[in-house]
This record gives sequence, C-alpha cells and structure tokens, in this order.
Amino acid sequence: MNEPFSKRFGYYQLKDIEIKVRQDAPYELRGFVVQLAYDCGVKPKALRLLVCSVLRTRPDIGNYSDFPNVDEAVRSLVDECDWFRVYDIIEKIAHRLSEEHYLDKAEQFNNELNEYFVENGIGWKIVGTQIEARGSEIFEDATKKVITLLAESGFETARNEMHEALRDLSRRPNSDVTGAIQHSMAALECVARELSGDRNATLGKIMQQCNGLIPKPLDDVVSKVWGYASENARHVREGQTPTFEEAELVVTLSGAISIYLARKKA
Repeated sequence: MNEPFSKRFGYYQLKDIEIKVRQDAPYELRGFVVQLAYDCGVKPKALRLLVCSVLRTRPDIGNYSDFPNVDEAVRSLVDECDWFRVYDIIEKIAHRLSEEHYLDKAEQFNNELNEYFVENGIGWKIVGTQIEARGSEIFEDATKKVITLLAESGFETARNEMHEALRDLSRRPNSDVTGAIQHSMAALECVARELSGDRNATLGKIMQQCNGLIPKPLDDVVSKVWGYASENARHVREGQTPTFEEAELVVTLSGAISIYLARKKA
C-alpha cells in the first residue's frame, strides 16, 4: 500500500496523546479494527469466522453477502462484545495476517493500529501478534533497554523476571499490578546480588551493606522503592492494592536501576 499524501509530503505528525484508556475498547476503536482488517485484505466472511472463533459463537449462515449482510454482522459482534475481547480479536487478526502470504499486510496492520493507539490515548500496543501494555515514553524506553541489556550482560534470570513484570502489566481484563511490582523488584535484586557478591541477600540488606553500589543519596531511593514493594506488593492489605500507574513507576525505576548496575558490571 502506498503512503497517503500527508505522510509522503511530511505533513503528518504522530501526536502522542496522554494515556486515558486501559480497561476499555472505545466504540470508535471497534469500528477502526474492522475497517483496518478489510484494508489489510481480510474479507468479511473470513473476518466473521475469526470474530466468531474468539467469541465462541456460530456465524449466522443466513447472512451470505459480504456487504451489507456479513459486514453488519461482524460490526455488531465486535461492537457488542466485552472490551477485552476486542483485543483478543485484534490478536487473532494479527496472527492471521502474520501467515507467510500476508506478511506485508501484517506490518501495515500493526503500524496503523499502534498509531491509532498513540493518537487516541489507548494504553495498549501490538507487538508481533500480541497486545501488550503501553506506558509513558520513559517507561517504553526503559523497558526496551533493560530487556536487551540484561540479556546481553548475562543476567538471564533478571531478564526473565522483567519480562514477567511486563506480562503482568499486559494481562486482561485486569493487570496484575502486584505481580508486576514483585517481578520487577526481583529483577533488580538479581542484578544487585551479582554485583554485591552475596547471592542470598535481599535488596534491602544489600543497600545497607554495600556502600558505593548506588551513589548517595540515590541509594535511599532504591531502599524506599524496596520498602514500598514489600509493603504494597508482597504483603498486600485490604483496600491498598497499587494502581497501574504506581506499578508502572516501580517497573520503570527497577528497569532504570538495573540498567545502571548491569553497565557497572560491564
């Protein structure tokens, strides 16, 4: 597909709107997904089969013409389903397009969908064939770097823990915010243990005993984040569940500090 006029001549500028949608699939997004699937070569009958497989319902065989019958049925199903099923449908479409003879269309689908998410403040993104949580620009930058750097530095356990933290944030219909905090702090603890030489110590103990591991007074920040995680994620109290934004903050901080320590080892 050729680029539209606005992109060809440099008028188009992607506007990163503040994230305001997470546990929802707005009406306009539902319509956009259907139309985008068509634009990427998925025919109405094929799309109906994909949607019905996700929603576990039988297609109405009485609707046989693509337009308007099947198209109307598809849009009705997508408009009326639970919000998290819309993202399941998106993943199903992406998987279909990722098949060998649709590779160029898969890229188009993902790129246009991610642009839509950014421009409409939707806190999700599609990576390959999976929907993942999308955070602030700082969060996105830190998490991308930490996964790559930990793997390159040989911190495989820490990398796995951070990967699990990101998966927890991406869970539907409800993000596992306590799990995300626990896994991200476990990743940081793994790296800190390696640098301290004590593979059994807690992060709190390491910060008390290893002067110089983190420059003062920044070491106090690490200790306080550790304390927050212990109080609000490991020993959760009724009515004190962390918010998504709080979990995103802890994951971002853990990732940034892990990057610092991993580079220090190198």
